[in-house]
Amino acid sequence: MKKVDANLDRLLRSAAMAPDDAPVEAPFGFETRVVALWRTALPNGTKGMARLLRRVAVIAIALIVVSSVGVVYELTLEPTSDESFTNAYAIADSAIETEVP
Repeated sequence: MKKVDANLDRLLRSAAMAPDDAPVEAPFGFETRVVALWRTALPNGTKGMARLLRRVAVIAIALIVVSSVGVVYELTLEPTSDESFTNAYAIADSAIETEVP
């Protein structure tokens, strides 16, 4: 365990003494080359991203439709939602009255 701590301390001291002269930004034209290689790797060029966005939009719309249908179905199942709360309140009230002397 001590050897690991010693090695870690030595590594951290070496890292702290290293010069900080490295450039912060990527070399000139690097982004352009990466994008060009990425586009050549795609079978349809830039149409792949548009196709992906279209699929995501279609799936989102389908989920919205399905959830909307579910909400409408649940709302039509119980047309008088106030009645169930009133009944629950009456049951709890009568139980309290019978238990308290």
